[in-house]
Amino acid sequence: MVMYCKYFAAKKCLSCSELATPYPQQLIKKQQHLEQLLHGIPVKQYLVPVASEVSAFRNKAKMAVAGSVELPILGINQPGKEPIDLCDCPLYPPAFHKSFPVIKQFIGRVGLVPYNINKRRGELKYLLITQNEREELLLRFILRSETKLSRLKIELPWLLTKLPNVAVVSANIQPIHMARLEGDKEINLTKNTMLKQTINSIPLYIKAGSFFQTNRIIAEKLYATAKKWVSTLAISEIWDLFCGVGGFGLHCKTKTNKLIGIEINSEAIECAQRTIRDMSFDNIDFQSLDSTAFALQQKQLPDLVLVNPPRRGIGQSLCHYLNKMAPTFILYSSCNASTMVSDINLLDHYQIEKVKLFDMFPNTMHYEVLVLLRHRNK
Repeated sequence: MVMYCKYFAAKKCLSCSELATPYPQQLIKKQQHLEQLLHGIPVKQYLVPVASEVSAFRNKAKMAVAGSVELPILGINQPGKEPIDLCDCPLYPPAFHKSFPVIKQFIGRVGLVPYNINKRRGELKYLLITQNEREELLLRFILRSETKLSRLKIELPWLLTKLPNVAVVSANIQPIHMARLEGDKEINLTKNTMLKQTINSIPLYIKAGSFFQTNRIIAEKLYATAKKWVSTLAISEIWDLFCGVGGFGLHCKTKTNKLIGIEINSEAIECAQRTIRDMSFDNIDFQSLDSTAFALQQKQLPDLVLVNPPRRGIGQSLCHYLNKMAPTFILYSSCNASTMVSDINLLDHYQIEKVKLFDMFPNTMHYEVLVLLRHRNK
């Protein structure tokens, strides 16, 4: 099973580096890569990897904007190279493909001049799109300044009429050239500021600046697996560190245990608190704090610590602290197995009970992995 992509065939976009490899072999390569990284670390049980659809699985798109107001290009824009329009990318779902032509018209109506990297001129840098299971969309326009903001607001009703499935629209202001993608200022352009994403019957909410997994179907299976594993353990209290909008912790929460979720992104915590209100959960506390700083200040630990860190991992300080304080279980979800293995080597008081690979990113060598660790003396 191989997905055809005209961009890959023409060598215009090679982001899907494994596209020429049949999908079953992709999974084998990823599992072998994971086991090689864990070589020398005892693993009680490797579970069967979770496969994905190979196309139309992405519920998020990050499109650099180039070209002109009349003929905008949405896709890849690199200094010194010709920009590539990726609106026909087979990784995107049908709702994205339907929206791109309308969004291009909207860019023209507003007069959003695409940002020219070489000349450092123009207004519109990126277009970010997120979709939920009902094909409702969250749109973010990454702008260099607020110059076109009033015009954008005037033309917005036209866009919402043409694309009634657009639920949330915002503008992010990033004035700095060649810096991080997003600026500090987010301006909501619709009354609704949250996109509701229902995962395994749990309503999770996403704001413009909050993170959510790229592959919703695999995310459902990842969270369901975490819930299943935790349900077999005797857990009275859970810490969910780097909790994002609360996906892991809310799946593992029961009527009898206590959950504390920690995430530095305040918008993500606001989303998690919205879910608490919707579900009428008791005994939950979500706080906007640095996960490592929070943990290091505590004198007692729960039975289970959930960690779902960014690609850099949880780091030396938190690993040493967890070794010292010794919660019975650590459930580690990672999008970067290399840094996860570095962390596990530091967590030398723990043994690996289970490992399961989730193919969140088909056609590449990236993947998500879930690992259950148990303290050796408990």
